[in-house]
Amino acid sequence: MSWLSKVRNSISSLAKRDTPDNLWMKCPSCGEMLFAKDFEANLSVCPQCEHHGRIGAQARFDQLLDAGYTVLASPKVPENPLNFRDTKKYPERLKAARAANPFPDALTNALGTIEGAKAVLGVQDFKFMGGSMGMAVGEAFVAGVEKAIAENCAYVICTAAGGARMQEGILSLMQMPKTTVATRRLAAAGLPYIVVLTDPTTGGVTASYAMLGDVQIAEPGALIGFAGQRVIQDTIREKLPDGFQRAEYLHAHGMVDMVVHRKDLKGTLAMLLGYLARKEVA
Repeated sequence: MSWLSKVRNSISSLAKRDTPDNLWMKCPSCGEMLFAKDFEANLSVCPQCEHHGRIGAQARFDQLLDAGYTVLASPKVPENPLNFRDTKKYPERLKAARAANPFPDALTNALGTIEGAKAVLGVQDFKFMGGSMGMAVGEAFVAGVEKAIAENCAYVICTAAGGARMQEGILSLMQMPKTTVATRRLAAAGLPYIVVLTDPTTGGVTASYAMLGDVQIAEPGALIGFAGQRVIQDTIREKLPDGFQRAEYLHAHGMVDMVVHRKDLKGTLAMLLGYLARKEVA
């Protein structure tokens, strides 16, 4: 046996190390290959092109709230009011979504502080059935508003949704007026309501509570709109401008108040909460 064969055989006999298949990821915007841990450490923002990746509710709580926050219990709602079924039963889809996510539905609230300013923070998670708005989301939104009123503090929500949840039909659409009325209760109590629009925020969520904030903030590059671009183009029979329905376009046309990088978001919210906090007049 030649020395080369001996070396080759000895190499092949070495135990192979198991290498995780999620060490690297490709930026969906610029195509750069990124080390996954570095990407997460950079708040899930691409260091090359500043593309803001989608993040879940737990990561959003950790990024925006000071240590020691409390996640609020999610309200209980009927789980299949219309006995809806397509290729799968609706309860089966809910079970699969819950198995893949840390919270029981698309909107979760937490009570804490943002750089010392008390607030209730609601976060919609797009990973849970596209962040779709059903009865559970509507109830969670109202519960977050009621908690903010009870605690005499602001309600801040980070939206991310593909629209209403079709499996709940008209009941999901009824969450639009329901959540709109809840925002009026905050206003009547003199408490701030701040919306952070993240990618994507569309459909009935945009048509209701997502665009009713005292201050509208958007993350860079976030898709924000009601109907899709193709539907709009086919309806008006005109080509839409570049960047249409993106955060920067909406900011330039007065639909949002500011576009804020994720690394600056916590500080910006703290500043706004300081400005908007109700001051007792002597």
